[in-house]
Amino acid sequence: MRICPARPQDLAKLLAFREEAATWLSHLGTDQWQRPYPADKLLATIEAGTVFMVRDGATTVATITLTPVAEEGLWTEEELREPSLYINKLTVARTHAGRNLGGRLLDWAGDRAHQAGIKWLRLDAWTTNTALQDYYLRRGFEHVRTVRQGVAVNGGPRVSGWLAQRATRPAAHGFTDETLTPKCDSGPF
Repeated sequence: MRICPARPQDLAKLLAFREEAATWLSHLGTDQWQRPYPADKLLATIEAGTVFMVRDGATTVATITLTPVAEEGLWTEEELREPSLYINKLTVARTHAGRNLGGRLLDWAGDRAHQAGIKWLRLDAWTTNTALQDYYLRRGFEHVRTVRQGVAVNGGPRVSGWLAQRATRPAAHGFTDETLTPKCDSGPF
């Protein structure tokens, strides 16, 4: 499997990917991701070079957004001064669930951040999705705090304010990393 940057032509694929995840999450009884994600915001992150896709042959099987910019209102000014990368929208296709792709993507992100001299890998998770929070804790993240006040980037109420971080470190993630040479072909979803 290889990891590469998403391209603008991947927008529809990534929106469908998120919709698949939202349907699965709904079946689990959580309201996470039930509001459609704005296509223009996703396209902006793709164009910024912060969205990455894992491909198994021609099939997209996972995605992660890794950005140096934190969502406003979550982290303190002191925390924002610490070198950090922020994880968003980590998603694994249901066809590839149970293969530790999420854990490997977290390791890839931590390794990438470590190589860049960055101290922290940070995330904000859905405040009511305790299974997701436990997942991150099992992968070495430490809960910092939960922020419930404020408005999210999309203008809705704050729903993703469970903050966690782990120190970056070298890691063997097992992906062929094509993120520095964007040559991944967009195959079928």
